[in-house]
Amino acid sequence: MAMTPATAHELLEQAFAPWVKALDLTITDISSSGATLTMPITDNLARMGGIVSGQALAAMADTAMVFASIGHLGQPHPVATTNLDTQFLRPATGDMIRCDAEIVRAGKALIFARATMTALPLNKPVATATATFYIP
Repeated sequence: MAMTPATAHELLEQAFAPWVKALDLTITDISSSGATLTMPITDNLARMGGIVSGQALAAMADTAMVFASIGHLGQPHPVATTNLDTQFLRPATGDMIRCDAEIVRAGKALIFARATMTALPLNKPVATATATFYIP
């Protein structure tokens, strides 16, 4: 059974920590090759100057890559982040951040993923991330 954005959102609401849910993420797409999430830029996520905090961007990227992994697996399944590397390219400002996560390679025990976070409406990349997930 393939995951849909609606079933993925139910999983987000039921299985993720309250602080992740507080990011107000929306899963707009999920497939066997990746997932796309959006996050509104709010005062709760901004630091001085209205720039989204790096911690919020890293959490969004990790969550998006988890959903990309779940999309690849085709069903809800726990995965454990074993490595997360985030590169901040420019200040994240605007109305919303879109995170496009994709599966780079998936084996029996490990999934490798990457993500690009883009500020909207300017449509400029603000950060990239890579991660490795263990499939227990």
